[in-house]
Amino acid sequence: MKRTFYGTTRSGEAVEAITLESGAASCTILTYGATLQSLTVPGRDGKPVDVVLGLGSLEHYEDNPDKCLGATVGRHANRIAGASFSLNGVEYPLATNDGPNNLHGGPTNFSTRVWKAEEVPGGVRFTYVSPHMEEGFPGTLTAQVTYLLEGTTLTLQYRAVSDRDTLCSLTNHTYFNLSGHASGSVLDHVLTLHAQRYTPSDDAAIPTGEIAPVENTPMDFRTPATLGSRIDEPFQQLLWGKGYDHNYVVDGPVGTLRPAAELASPKTGIVMEVETTSPGVQLYTGNYLDGRPSGKDGVSYQPRDGVCLETQFFPDAIHHANFPQPVLRAGEVWAHTTVFRFSVQP
Repeated sequence: MKRTFYGTTRSGEAVEAITLESGAASCTILTYGATLQSLTVPGRDGKPVDVVLGLGSLEHYEDNPDKCLGATVGRHANRIAGASFSLNGVEYPLATNDGPNNLHGGPTNFSTRVWKAEEVPGGVRFTYVSPHMEEGFPGTLTAQVTYLLEGTTLTLQYRAVSDRDTLCSLTNHTYFNLSGHASGSVLDHVLTLHAQRYTPSDDAAIPTGEIAPVENTPMDFRTPATLGSRIDEPFQQLLWGKGYDHNYVVDGPVGTLRPAAELASPKTGIVMEVETTSPGVQLYTGNYLDGRPSGKDGVSYQPRDGVCLETQFFPDAIHHANFPQPVLRAGEVWAHTTVFRFSVQP
């Protein structure tokens, strides 16, 4: 593990860049947001390919919290309708940072915080202590995410405890481009999702509460298909989201590590397999990337230049009793794992 000074936030906090290396793979994670800034794996020709979108400076990360490139987000990933929730008979108002709704825990969510880093065997563990009522959430929450790099497999282990009942749903918000972060559109990427069902949403990306089959819809990735093959069909869910921005119900029992997705680039031959213990995965095709601020190497990331596969609890689950609930009881441990495994097609 290599630790280097990356910069100082506007509030005066020092930020480090931590690099892990394992054979032909390497990654760099910032203590700002516990953010995956780069991930390099070999392509079909053996040359290294950086497969994640990232920004060029700390200033750019501070100016761009809404896109959360590569960051750890929480306390509650994705949306909470009406920017409020009720827990134990108490109503908790939250910030409105996505129209009338709350997104990723608020404008100063975990992606904007400086985490403490400590070396562990095979990787690095990041810890952030979120005080009681930060961004409106009850309880002092100690959140941890451990990045482990072994060969070309990157594992993220999440853990959180709270001294009061609260909500907790952590995820990583990396935008992947397996052709290389500067290679443009990902619509030629081939995706498979191990999901028979998804949660339809309204025009504000809030789930309706329905858990619907993907069969006979453009949402169906049970068999491999390119991201671009149906993204512009006149299907209401795609029209509202300007592409894919939807939660899928991962097949299999929650809490067990099981396949969620496979993504492949025909250009580099790089294949990424995703496994998770979480109940869902959000497929997001970077529909709102707008070229600002500039990314690594001065690249301007445009809409659909990256794709997110965010393992998570379902959006707005607290308002839908039929969804797995993101409630963390005082003293209990919230623990989930996500694995990104890379290989190369012939």
